[in-house]
Amino acid sequence: MPSGAFSYALLLALAIALLVAAFTDLKRREIDNTLNLGIALAAPLWWWSLGFGWSDVAWQLGLALLTFGIACVLFSLRQMGGGDVKLLAALALWFAPGSFGQVIVLMAMIGGGASIAMAAFNMERVPDEKLRDAVAWIVALGWVWAAASIVHALATHRPVISPRRLVTIHDALPQAWMLALPALAIAALFLFGFRHIMRRQKSRLPIPYGVAISAAALWVMGEQVFLNTLVR
Repeated sequence: MPSGAFSYALLLALAIALLVAAFTDLKRREIDNTLNLGIALAAPLWWWSLGFGWSDVAWQLGLALLTFGIACVLFSLRQMGGGDVKLLAALALWFAPGSFGQVIVLMAMIGGGASIAMAAFNMERVPDEKLRDAVAWIVALGWVWAAASIVHALATHRPVISPRRLVTIHDALPQAWMLALPALAIAALFLFGFRHIMRRQKSRLPIPYGVAISAAALWVMGEQVFLNTLVR
């Protein structure tokens, strides 16, 4: 993390760029190429400010290429937009592999929860399927709650379920097979709900994944800057 005023200035510029990316993606479902290019081109200044050697630069370039390749596959499957792919690859130039892994997990949780919530609101209502709609909404709310719980756990570095609660559950259900039936029932309920949500979509829904990417990156950046300040 930053070791001087110039490094902090670069991080501030990156934070502003991420806020702009989130705003434009939310407003018009686009992230400007010039913004993504600026983030990528500023990365060498970040490397220089941290005193990176050639091997460190090679790691960052390799991480960015790997990220771009995987994101392109998701783009071909219509799971990400072109601007999201470029933004994610550009950010890979700024984060160490471990920190970038945190960004990816947080992005997936935030984006996944938002996607299901938006898809639930985008469902076409059919009079004869009110019960199925209700089940779908329960599933959507459950998914959003689970995603929010995981994001909170990752952000606060706490387990999703505390060890004490796990012990309580284990004592209440001493036989492992007793957990299998409820787990299968919940999985079946979620699959049914997801299928109904996807089947009843009014139109193709553009998901602003740039918001999730920006939020995840900003959180990891802020956390690391805070920890670096404490160490000093």
